[in-house]
Amino acid sequence: MRIVFAGTPAVAVPTLDALAESRHELVGAVTRADAPLGRKRTLTPSPVATRAAELAVPVIKANRLRDDETEAVRALAPDLGVIVAYGGLLRAPMLAVPRLGWINLHFSLLPRWRGAAPVQRAVMAGDTETGSAVFQLVEELDAGDVFSLERRPIGPDETAGQVLEALSFSGAAQLASVVDAIAAGEAVAAPQQGEPTLAAKLTLDDARLALTDAGDAVYARLRGVSPEPGAFVVLGGERFKIHAARLAKGADRLAPGAFGSRGGRVYLGTATHPLELLIVQPAGKKAMAAADWWRGLQNPEGMVAE
Repeated sequence: MRIVFAGTPAVAVPTLDALAESRHELVGAVTRADAPLGRKRTLTPSPVATRAAELAVPVIKANRLRDDETEAVRALAPDLGVIVAYGGLLRAPMLAVPRLGWINLHFSLLPRWRGAAPVQRAVMAGDTETGSAVFQLVEELDAGDVFSLERRPIGPDETAGQVLEALSFSGAAQLASVVDAIAAGEAVAAPQQGEPTLAAKLTLDDARLALTDAGDAVYARLRGVSPEPGAFVVLGGERFKIHAARLAKGADRLAPGAFGSRGGRVYLGTATHPLELLIVQPAGKKAMAAADWWRGLQNPEGMVAE
């Protein structure tokens, strides 16, 4: 089959590679436009654009898929469209271009966590299991019939970034199998079962830890927003980033937001078990070991984070 691919971030690259290595013909890649990155705001191609160029696959860059982009994809004469984390909606004209429509690899156990941040929301909610689904793309958000559903546990200390990276590789193989089944006329899709939940895109507000919550909930949120947008609390009116921490169930309790240190370890209080801080980043400074930050403070006693 002739396949057109749509995707943008690094988690979409394993599927792009799997399609390029398959017996099918990868005729083009659609990705979002170059975006400004870093302190200098340098325009940078997406990971998919970069990898597609290395594979000599024609690239269409667009943040919205309008008439021109639809016609550009039509000119590729695809049999099937494949999408993984493109970052924009496909409307009816684009959906109708490939003769077999589009299939989507989504990193959740649909219909749970439809939307932009399924893994992050699953971790934040304290889910112990997630997975990936390959489904027929329709105009309604992540609502199409499912060809394949694979399950995966969420480790008690895994971050969203770690889970998402693992799913990007296992999901690529899963999707490649579905593509082969579609080509052979053997693929069967079934309607989604259960009550949908929505996984809204993360905002900076999602990354702020509510230290008056129970320690388990605070730790789940921290893991869910790691590495992006990155957990933080407010200390002295400024953002204090927490890049790595763990739940310290055996440590002495601290008041919510209070800091403490014992045996060279630094703790931050919640409503129940404290967090042991591992890597932190005070405002205006580079990330550092929490113990080094603590030793550098002149008057650490009495500090309270909000």
